[in-house]
Amino acid sequence: MSAAEDRLAQLGLALPETATPAGAYVPAVQSGPYIYTAGQVPLVAGTLPMTGKVGAEVTPEEAKDLARTAALNALAAVKSVAGDLDRIARVVKVTGFVASAPDFTGQPGVINGASELLGEVLGDKGVHARSAVGVAVLPLDAPVEVEMQVELAD
Repeated sequence: MSAAEDRLAQLGLALPETATPAGAYVPAVQSGPYIYTAGQVPLVAGTLPMTGKVGAEVTPEEAKDLARTAALNALAAVKSVAGDLDRIARVVKVTGFVASAPDFTGQPGVINGASELLGEVLGDKGVHARSAVGVAVLPLDAPVEVEMQVELAD
């Protein structure tokens, strides 16, 4: 088990199986020293635990937890290509999408769930640039979606 997966275990978490794509794409690809993930929704055992818009059917706190789960799924996608999370030199960029009620403006706080998880698991390697974007709707009516780009050490 990698050091990153040991940290996940200390947090009471484990990497899930990489989600089966819902369309004509793959969960992650490598180009040079970089891995780019597809957008990952917060599936747990193949099911969304919640659906709807943040600020309406889903609270910001619930959405923050879902963003954490989506980031865990993104790490699983990275591992499916890299073979080992300890190959990550750094997380370069995270983009978070939040299905938002029309008056909801707390997207950065929601996506902090993803950013905080990456810091807990990867330490300084998890510090990244980020965008948090409000959108009208996401696939499967997911409240959040997270994608990331990582640089590999070797």
